[in-house]
Amino acid sequence: QVQLVESGGGLVQSGGSLRLSCVNSGRTFRRYTMGWFRQALGKEREFVAAITWSGGSTSYEDSVKGRFTISRDNAKNTVYLQMNSLKPEDTAVYYCAAAWSSALASTRNFYDYWGQGTQVTVSS
Repeated sequence: QVQLVESGGGLVQSGGSLRLSCVNSGRTFRRYTMGWFRQALGKEREFVAAITWSGGSTSYEDSVKGRFTISRDNAKNTVYLQMNSLKPEDTAVYYCAAAWSSALASTRNFYDYWGQGTQVTVSS
């Protein structure tokens, strides 16, 4: 059974940085495509970034390109989301997701497992 646990959220000023982490308890972590999604209050959950099992391919939502970087360490069963130049509109609960696949996808139904989320709040 796969369990995803996110950490690293918090309160930061506009222009600041945070790094989110997600530990995947599954034994075959390296076989999962990993993604990050976010959900702002009153809005639908949206795609942020994804990375293939090898780390060789990544995908980003347009509004975070050039500011966010997704990476993974298969030896630590961990995926990261480095968030720089944060804006108030980045405020949301951020969720880690895992898909038993070698492909990249930005749709929610592609992912099989979800974490509980971590709150990111960016003040202006």
